[in-house]
Amino acid sequence: MTRCTSDTTLPNPLPAARLVADVGGTNARFAWQAGSGQPLTDVRVLACADYPTLQAAMRAYLQGLGRDAPLHAAIAIANPVTGDQVSMTNHHWSFSQTAVQSEFGFATLRVLNDFTALALALPALPADELRQVGGTLARPHAPKALIGAGTGLGVSGLVPDGRGGWLPLQGEGGHVTLPASTPRERLVMDGLTRLYGHASAERAVCGHGLLDTYTLLCQADGVAQPRCTTPAEVTDAALAASDAHAVEALNMFCAFLGSVAGNLALTLGAHGGVFIGGGIVPRLGAWFDASPFRARFEAKGRFTAYLQAMPVWVITSAQSPALLGAARASEVMDYEMTSAGHGYTSELKNAVGGESIVGVAGTLGMTLGSNSAIPVSRTAISAKNKWWLMTTTSAPSASRRAALT
Repeated sequence: MTRCTSDTTLPNPLPAARLVADVGGTNARFAWQAGSGQPLTDVRVLACADYPTLQAAMRAYLQGLGRDAPLHAAIAIANPVTGDQVSMTNHHWSFSQTAVQSEFGFATLRVLNDFTALALALPALPADELRQVGGTLARPHAPKALIGAGTGLGVSGLVPDGRGGWLPLQGEGGHVTLPASTPRERLVMDGLTRLYGHASAERAVCGHGLLDTYTLLCQADGVAQPRCTTPAEVTDAALAASDAHAVEALNMFCAFLGSVAGNLALTLGAHGGVFIGGGIVPRLGAWFDASPFRARFEAKGRFTAYLQAMPVWVITSAQSPALLGAARASEVMDYEMTSAGHGYTSELKNAVGGESIVGVAGTLGMTLGSNSAIPVSRTAISAKNKWWLMTTTSAPSASRRAALT
């Protein structure tokens, strides 16, 4: 397997442009990158509900820029990515990776979970895009935890690989069973169980979960017609202190998030810090800092002192960090394909019959920032007794093959 150490940069970056996307259950963010290591530009946010398919949204973005499809693409998506077919759990979009690649003529297409992509970006986030909420200093080379609420609840993290780099975690930690710590929380948990059968963390710690919590609290107190009918209305009413049930619901939301984040921090031993992303918490500002979050994060009995030292940061980046993470993952793929002795050599072309490429074999550390390495794991196949790239059956055009040589 090919690996770069933390002080190694990627040589011979591809000049070819790439399309980068961060697809959530509500919005899809797109950006253009002129080449490896270049800044992301032309960021656009498209409402998922306005387009019947992901491909339609991608075409709309490219048409808006007046550009043809680039050679490369990377998509971070709020969904498990376990095979070629991706069917979103928070939206109706469903697509085949190989079909998308063939439709747009991409030479490479990288599809990964959005919070895995966000985890890849953590070492590159500047200090002025992080707001600390309690704790002391992070330990270097210690695991980092990542959690964030939006349309759903994303969970990931980074763990040291023992060689100066990082390994991103892929999982669905947002669907763990949510514990209740007070009678009012138990009331909400019982209500969510009646509604959905399973009171997972995501059922309460997401946009719709905030609205469900508010509605259940109102019903329990005999409020026949709650004033708020959307998550945004609940948030606005809570921040303005104009609705007592909205204030209680948002406080409970933050308490639930603290409990789940504390569990994650204990599981990973996240002395490298806990990072909070997603679309909800960063918008709460100082209100979140004074919420029950930190107290519940630390409320772990005998391990309270263990957690008190762990710093928590809210990610405040104006631009989606998951876009950056997806771009970095794509850059590693490009590097393995094009660097001499590490990628898409003539021997590899013969092995795979000139087919187009979806994934890359091996684990490769990639420099992000001054001294940060991010390894990305990929699926490999065996061709002629060598581990190469997972391929599709669609061959790229002659011009695109020439661009890869």
